[in-house]
Amino acid sequence: MEGNAEYEKKIALLKTKVQSFPDFPKEGILFWDIFSAIADGESCRLLQSLLTEVVQAKFPEVEAIVGLEARGFLFSFSLAAELGVACIPVRKKGKLPGDVLSYEYDLEYGSDTLQIQKGTICPGLKCLIVDDLMATGGSITATSQLLKRCGAQVIGCLVVMELLSLNGRNNIPDNISVHSLIKYD
Repeated sequence: MEGNAEYEKKIALLKTKVQSFPDFPKEGILFWDIFSAIADGESCRLLQSLLTEVVQAKFPEVEAIVGLEARGFLFSFSLAAELGVACIPVRKKGKLPGDVLSYEYDLEYGSDTLQIQKGTICPGLKCLIVDDLMATGGSITATSQLLKRCGAQVIGCLVVMELLSLNGRNNIPDNISVHSLIKYD
């Protein structure tokens, strides 16, 4: 992975496809948009292969891919299908039917509540959290807490992009391994 010239070349190519948008969703936020990187088939295939390669190398014991709303859903289903494991969504409050478990947390620009359907996690299930971006680490930490309430074992987190200047890794519990493909200062 890191240090491998071919891997680094693929990451550099993918990074050229990501666009940023200042002052979105509100003033002072620089929004890194993964949609721009998947707007063509070659980039889509490249990203999918990189995600699969990382999971197979770093998280081979995974039993479920947990995708965060909303862009994490883009990667969780295709990754889970390719690996032959479960795909479990974590959604914002009020978007899942049936009985749910909730966890409220703070964001870099407010607060939110995440939910998961009861019964989707069996005790001990080895879960990998997948999302497009890690900023402050709030939603990843909240998801890990929610999964632990369900009895899951959180084996790690895989994000496409990480904003290093926001020190999100410092907010992730120590026992959760984080891997990011693209890092921005």
